[in-house]
Amino acid sequence: MNSLLCLVRYAMRAVVNNDGIRTVDVPEPEGDGVRLSVVSAGICGTDVGFAAAGVSGFVYGHEFAGIDDEGQGWFVEPTIYGGECAQCRVGSTQRCTEEVHGNLGVFSDGGMAERVRVPEYTLLSLPDGLDVRDACLIEPAAVAWHAVRRAQARPAERLLVLGGGSIGLLAAAAAQAAGHDVDVEARYPHQRRAAEELGCGEPGGEYDVVIDAAGSRSSLGSAAAAARPGGRVVSTGVYPEDEPVPGIVSLTKELTFVHSIAYGRHDGVREVEEAARMLAERPEVPATLITHRFPLDAAAEAFRVAADRASGAIKVVIEPARPHSGSPTRQRMTPSGEL
Repeated sequence: MNSLLCLVRYAMRAVVNNDGIRTVDVPEPEGDGVRLSVVSAGICGTDVGFAAAGVSGFVYGHEFAGIDDEGQGWFVEPTIYGGECAQCRVGSTQRCTEEVHGNLGVFSDGGMAERVRVPEYTLLSLPDGLDVRDACLIEPAAVAWHAVRRAQARPAERLLVLGGGSIGLLAAAAAQAAGHDVDVEARYPHQRRAAEELGCGEPGGEYDVVIDAAGSRSSLGSAAAAARPGGRVVSTGVYPEDEPVPGIVSLTKELTFVHSIAYGRHDGVREVEEAARMLAERPEVPATLITHRFPLDAAAEAFRVAADRASGAIKVVIEPARPHSGSPTRQRMTPSGEL
């Protein structure tokens, strides 16, 4: 009986892929690091792809935030790095070449769990004005922020974002924070409405910078077509196969293609910190992008909604713990799923 009580005492709930997304009992996290109770964990397109492919063996979730034992809120930057290689020394921790390099929630246990233990260096304290329930959005916001920095857009240049998902809309918000007007090409009506709510225009004409946040087989071609001669295309998509650069149009326009992955540091500043500040200064961004919230035990349904791009979902969030009582499981959605 004592052994059984011990097992129950040290079990918690977490999201894994075991012949489908399931919420199961797993051991409490042990070892070094800071213990957090997870408050919010976003479902990324990578998570949806992993689930569809049957990728298993770890707790899902690389977009998450929580509170420590004293009740302070933290975002967790999921990049694990060594800090000694040449890439780390210049701030590109996302390109770490050391053996320890990896990501929490990507082939190692992540944040879709009641509790986690994470290295102290991954923690970012939340700026005033950003609720821990929304702070999981910092991770994709930092991806978008990094892409805009990679674009090196100059004043008065025209910017277009292809894709009205969370990365695309966050890239638009990051471009606006940098002082640019930006248009968004969105596939679904609810994405178009969200872009309008954030003050983005509709596509038209040619652009100095095109950010491809769609990552589809046709999006690079669309980006090249929309770019002006001498323009730049920034790709944030994860392409499952080799994607040919559109040859003739890219050649005749002399386009520059730039790839962007994750986020790092520049001039000693963490890009996740800049992204967090942007979200705190523009509360309408998380309010617009986070369309669904589900409790931990409803993870299977949360993944189903996130995978259905016509469902009205932009960012679906799982909430293992709720510091505010009475919070709804969905935000801005009617029972029918319509905005």
